[in-house]
Amino acid sequence: MNNITKIGVIGCGNISDAYFKGAKTFTSIQYAYCADLNMEAAKEKEKLYACKAVSVEELLANNEVEIVLNLTTPQVHAKINTMALQAGKHVYAEKPFALSMEEGTPVIELAKKKNLRIGSAPDTFLGGGIQTVRKLIDENWIGTPVSGTAFMMCSGHESWHPAPEFYYLPGGGPLFDMGPYYITALINLLGPVKKVTAINGRASDERTCSSEARFGDKMPVEINTHVAGLLEFECGTIITLMMSFDIAKHSCPCLELHGTAGSISVPDPNTFDGPVKFAKARCDLQEVPIPFGYTDNMRSIGLADMAKAIRDGRKHRCSGELAFHVLEVMCALEKSSVEEKHIYIKSSCERPEALPLGLLHGELD
Repeated sequence: MNNITKIGVIGCGNISDAYFKGAKTFTSIQYAYCADLNMEAAKEKEKLYACKAVSVEELLANNEVEIVLNLTTPQVHAKINTMALQAGKHVYAEKPFALSMEEGTPVIELAKKKNLRIGSAPDTFLGGGIQTVRKLIDENWIGTPVSGTAFMMCSGHESWHPAPEFYYLPGGGPLFDMGPYYITALINLLGPVKKVTAINGRASDERTCSSEARFGDKMPVEINTHVAGLLEFECGTIITLMMSFDIAKHSCPCLELHGTAGSISVPDPNTFDGPVKFAKARCDLQEVPIPFGYTDNMRSIGLADMAKAIRDGRKHRCSGELAFHVLEVMCALEKSSVEEKHIYIKSSCERPEALPLGLLHGELD
């Protein structure tokens, strides 16, 4: 086994470009093959990134492919993950891990049975911004974390997106679309979640497109577009979370954490950069320098870390256990609203290992 891990990409849509470009930073991985139900899409990536376009079946049967990168739509994440594991491949998938516990649980069990690795986006928490926050928390800058807020609020995607229907169907919505970034970042900073409670709803059962290309088109809304929840972490921290497509405009911060000795303003968890701001009691927030690298769009860093972890025999940071825990938290937020009660989280996970200071660009340990 050589030091270069060959990757087979399934799903050649828009997000794949960010992965292909980000992978150039890491010499330990090579995107060798790509596949898509639309062969023309795969051939386009072949021209752009020098990876061989093949069918999904050919990719899964190829012995050179060690890891399958699953960039398909959320509705088939679990199906493709299962196919890759059954073919004897490790798999790294885009978020969300699955659309339900019933989808996600068999994938976790199959990976354990076959002794294969699962990884999952988001990997933005490995960026310099949130890694700086992790260091401040680990070094006790804010003391014991007591509370915090997590806000992702906008008016929805029908005013600009060329095909916004997905965002209002199962697997879309603010929680499953953006929740993985926020909840994963929080688990990286605080550890696993103990229980949740929520009240969810939607502004309407139909939306009207206002973009130029789709102006006037009607879309059904089949999911909740406003989620208001509370997350209690095993460490005792209580986070107020709001995910919404029903907000015209707001001025709330993305993430804030408050402890017994201070507060931190955390960067947008859908980015790799800062700013990071810190304040002691009765002081103003001040920007903190970011001593870590990986502040550009570094999609593929989680996959590269997983490939290296397989070679080195260590745990990878964007683990299947982490993604499955995030999935359960999101499903529990929905369940809590329906059943009108607290939901205790059954799964758990370890906090991912923090990145060390002083890494050269392309290094992970």
